[in-house]
Amino acid sequence: MQAPAPEQFVHWFRSAAPYIHAFRERTFVVAFGGEVVADGKFVSLTHDLNLLASLGVRLVLVHGARPQVAAQLSARGIRPRFVRGVRVTDEAALQCVKQANGVLRADIEALLSMGLPRSPMANATIRVAGGNFVVARPRGVVDGVDMQYTGEVRRIHAGAIRDRLDAGELVLLSPLGYSPTGEIFNLTMEDLAAESAIALGADKLILMLDAAGVTDEQGSLMRELSVSQAQARLTGTLAEGVAQPLLAALHACRGRVARAHLISRHLDGALLMELFTHEGVGTMISQDPLEQLRPAGIDDVGGILQLIEPLEADGTLVKRSRELLEIEIGRFFVLEHDHRLVGCAALYPFAAEAAGELACLAVHPDYRNAGAGERLLQRVESEARRQEMTRLFVLTTRATHWFIEHGFTEAAVDALPAGKQALYNYQRRSKVLVKPL
Repeated sequence: MQAPAPEQFVHWFRSAAPYIHAFRERTFVVAFGGEVVADGKFVSLTHDLNLLASLGVRLVLVHGARPQVAAQLSARGIRPRFVRGVRVTDEAALQCVKQANGVLRADIEALLSMGLPRSPMANATIRVAGGNFVVARPRGVVDGVDMQYTGEVRRIHAGAIRDRLDAGELVLLSPLGYSPTGEIFNLTMEDLAAESAIALGADKLILMLDAAGVTDEQGSLMRELSVSQAQARLTGTLAEGVAQPLLAALHACRGRVARAHLISRHLDGALLMELFTHEGVGTMISQDPLEQLRPAGIDDVGGILQLIEPLEADGTLVKRSRELLEIEIGRFFVLEHDHRLVGCAALYPFAAEAAGELACLAVHPDYRNAGAGERLLQRVESEARRQEMTRLFVLTTRATHWFIEHGFTEAAVDALPAGKQALYNYQRRSKVLVKPL
C-alpha cells in the first residue's frame, strides 16, 4: 500500500485536530458483535482503540457473542430458538452463553494486552476492567413464549464504571446481567450498549454492524439522521441486521446521548474515519438536526473570515477587514453544520428606499450543491420582509445566473438606492440584480 503524500497527511492531520481536542476526556461506548473477533478483525480494531485511549478518550466496550453461542449450541446438539430476533435462553442454552462469553472475554482481553515492538500497540498501557456492573431482570413472556434466562438491563452501576475510567482503565462489558437473587441473564449487545451509554451520559454510542449504516429506499447510505428521521426509517426497508442497532441508537439519543453512530465492521479503520473526518463513513444519529441557521455573533467572525477569504482572493467578494466585520456582525446570518460554520450572508438595509442589499453570500465548497445557498437566501428574504423592505438587490461579478434562477433580474446601476449608487465601483463592473419581495 502506497503511503500518502506528505501534504495529504498534513492536511488530514490538521483537519482532525478539532476532533482530537473535542474528544479528550469524553466517554464513548463502542459495541461490536462476536463476529469481529471470530473473523479476526478485532486485532486491527484494538489498534484504533489504543489510539483513542492515547488521545484521552474514555472507552467502554460492549461485546456480543452470537456466533460463539451458536457454535456452543451446535456442538451440544441444541436447536436455537428466537422470538423477534432475540434468543430464548433456557437452562441448557444459558450454560452455552456463559461458556461462550467467558472464552470470548478472555480472548478480547488478551488482544487488548498486546504490545509488540514496531506495532500500533507498542508501549500501549491499556488496562481492562470488568465486574458485576449490570443488574438485569427477566424479559418475561414475549408473544406467548417464556424467554426464561433472556433478560434486559434493569440498572447500570455507572458510578463504579466511572471509577474505573477515572483510573485510566478501559471497561469491557459482556452481555450478561446479574439479579439481586444471584441469577444470570443473557442480554442483547444492543440493549446493554444503549443502556450503558445512557447511564454514563456518554458523548457517543458507536455500534458496529454488517451493513454500512442506514440506507434510503434506493440503497444509498444516509450519513446523518435526526431522531425523527431515524424513527421514520424503521417503517421502511432496512438492510439485514440494522433494525436492532437502529432501535438502540434511537433509545440512546432519546436518553440524552448526544450522538449515535452505526458503522460497518467490515471496513478497516471505520471507527477512526467516522470520528475524525467531517463526512464520516456510516450513519450518525443526533438528538436534534445537525444544521442550524441563525444570526451571527462575535464568536463567528473567525469562521466567516475563513469562508470569505478564498472568495475575496479570487475577486468574487470585496475584501472586508476583521475590524469592519466585527462592527457589522449584527447584519450577518450563518449556517452551521455539526458546529462547523459552512455558510454566511448579510443584509444591509436602505430604509429610505425600503430596500435591502444581500451581501457576502458565501458557502463552503462541500455544501454548494446541497441547497445551503438557497437556505441562506430564504432567511435573508424573510428578514427583509420582516423589516418591511419591498425589494432586495445584490451586486455580483460571478454568480449572475444563480441569482437569476432564484428570482432576481438584471437592472441598471441607477436602480440602486442613492447611497449605494455613490459607492458603486465602476472598475469592478459588478452586475446589479434586483428581486421584488
